Amino acid sequence: MGDNRAAMEKFRKAFEAGNVESFSAAIDAAASDEFVEEWPQSGERIRGKATVKQINEGYSGATGTTPKMNLRRIVGEGDVQVIEGTIDYGDGTPVSYVGIAEFKGGKLNKITEYFASPFAAPAWRADFVERMEPAGVR
Repeated sequence: MGDNRAAMEKFRKAFEAGNVESFSAAIDAAASDEFVEEWPQSGERIRGKATVKQINEGYSGATGTTPKMNLRRIVGEGDVQVIEGTIDYGDGTPVSYVGIAEFKGGKLNKITEYFASPFAAPAWRADFVERMEPAGVR
């Protein structure tokens, strides 16, 4: 991870804190001035860490929810790291989270984030799969 280690440690601590405010502070501390956050599922791109900070700081007031995050793991090499976890938006449903973080010069330059709600496995696949415990927020 080289010079990205300090930035990724900020993210690890933010996820372990489990709240949007900590995650927002980690982005603010670790991101470059040209930072870009993308949410492909909703077709949104956010430019600049100041804009990301405004969205994060206003989230609970705008939605009436206070998400709780849980880190599963961080993996990767060099300038690309993958953050995997779950988010509970207040209804007890563990939404799976994957963030692909791209670094440049020791700063977070871009993160692409995906959010997926759990679903029941279809019966027709039962003979082909090994069952495991679904992701959940601890």
